[in-house]
Amino acid sequence: MTDPACPICAGHRGEGDLVAPVVWRDELVWVKHLVNRPMPVTLGHLIVETDRHAPFVDSLTDEESAAVGRAVRDAARALRSELDIDAVHAMVINTRLEHFHEHVVVRHRGTPDDYSWHQVDEWSDAPTGGPSEVASLCKRLARHFR
Repeated sequence: MTDPACPICAGHRGEGDLVAPVVWRDELVWVKHLVNRPMPVTLGHLIVETDRHAPFVDSLTDEESAAVGRAVRDAARALRSELDIDAVHAMVINTRLEHFHEHVVVRHRGTPDDYSWHQVDEWSDAPTGGPSEVASLCKRLARHFR
């Protein structure tokens, strides 16, 4: 089930501002690399989204909940394997986008302590990349999913 007015559903159809490189997907979830910011982007900021238009975490089915959990775990393991990082953070934030999505964000090694977990994309010395670097990272990350 999709919502024609939902920007995340539109992104799944290849339309709108939330089209992003896909790391991996199955019938329940998508894992994408965030790119809806000016290039270059910080490498390693992933989004796990449900395929079905489910507005909030409490609207997920048991199967979707389990699939999201596996995808977040696999994303964290993949990011640890492919990037030089100190930590992986996962967060669900209900914003204007009423389609369940969970951010999986890395803290690159060397990030100053005054950047908290939700500001790591703001560190100007974080590793960044354009479309080719993001595509290359997505391909490497995809090998870690089942």
